[in-house]
Amino acid sequence: MKEFDLISRYFSNGGYKRRDVVIGIGDDCAVTNVPENQQLAVTTDTLVAGVHFLDSAPAKSVAYKTVAVNLSDLAAMGAEPAWISLSLSLPEVNEDWLAEFVEGLYELTQYYSVQLIGGDTVKGPMAMTITAQGFIPPGSELTRSGANPGDWVYVTGTLGDAGVGLDILQNKLTVEGEARDVLVNRHYYPTPRVAVGTAIRRIATSCIDLSDGLISDLGHVLEASGCGANIHVDRLPLSRAMTSAVDTKTAIEYALSAGDDYELLFTVSEEQRGILETSLASTNVKATCIGQLSGHTEKLSLFKGDKPYEAATENGYEHSF
Repeated sequence: MKEFDLISRYFSNGGYKRRDVVIGIGDDCAVTNVPENQQLAVTTDTLVAGVHFLDSAPAKSVAYKTVAVNLSDLAAMGAEPAWISLSLSLPEVNEDWLAEFVEGLYELTQYYSVQLIGGDTVKGPMAMTITAQGFIPPGSELTRSGANPGDWVYVTGTLGDAGVGLDILQNKLTVEGEARDVLVNRHYYPTPRVAVGTAIRRIATSCIDLSDGLISDLGHVLEASGCGANIHVDRLPLSRAMTSAVDTKTAIEYALSAGDDYELLFTVSEEQRGILETSLASTNVKATCIGQLSGHTEKLSLFKGDKPYEAATENGYEHSF
C-alpha cells in the first residue's frame, strides 16, 4: 500500500472534528485557531515496540496508550487537550492491525474531544510519535518547580497496577480471574487524568504524571522545587485487584517503583487543602494524601507507621542509551 493510500484509508476522514481546526489532514501543514486568552501547551512522546509496549500487545492498546501518555503530560500541566499529530513507523502494512490501531486511536480522541490534524507514515521499525497540544489560561499552568516545604503530597487513583499487569503478561507473575483482567487492562489502557489536571490548576503548587514510578517522578518534583518529602507507604492507594494478587509488602514496592500508571502526583498548600475535595468532586477521581514536603533539599524519606521504611529500589524506570 502506498503512503497516501494508507493515510486516506485510515486517518483522513475519521475521528473527532473540532471547530478550531481550519485545515487538517491533507496539506503540508495543519492550520488551527488558538482561543483568545489561552496559552498553548505542547508535548511529544515516542513509543517503540519492545521498549514501551510488548511486541504482542493488541493494536488497539498500542494506539490507546500512545495517545494516553501524551494527554497525561498535558493533564500534568493543567492543560485541556485539543489536537494531536501522529508519526507512524511500520515494518509492513497489516490491514487488520491498522484497523484495530485506528479504532483505539479514535476511541480515546473522541472521548477527550481531540482531533488528529496531521503527521507522517514511514516504513521502519514499529514506533509511534505523537505531538499533543492543548490550552491553558495564562498564569495557571502547573509545573514541577512550584512546590514548597509544608505542602501536602497527593496522588490520584491507585498505584502499581500497571507494573503488576506487565509482569503478568511477561509470565513473571501468575494471577487468575477478574484480578488478572483488571491489572492487565491497567497496563494496556491507562487513564489520563485530564479532568483532574484542569480542576487543580489553580489549587496545586506542583504536578507531574507518574510514568516512571512514584519514587522516580516525585524525585523530579523535589529536585525542581528544592524540597524534600516524607512519604508514608502505608497510605499509598492500592487497588483490590493488586492486593488480591500479591502480598502487602510486594504491593507497596510496585506502588513505589513500577511505571506506566499515568496517575497524577501533585502538591497542595495547607491553605488550599480545604477546597481540594470540592474541586475534585466533579471529576469522580479520588486523590489520596500520602505525605508532606520538607525543607531537606531533595531528600526523600519513607515511613511505615512511625518507623523508617527502606524500599527495595531507589529508582523507577529510566531510559538508557
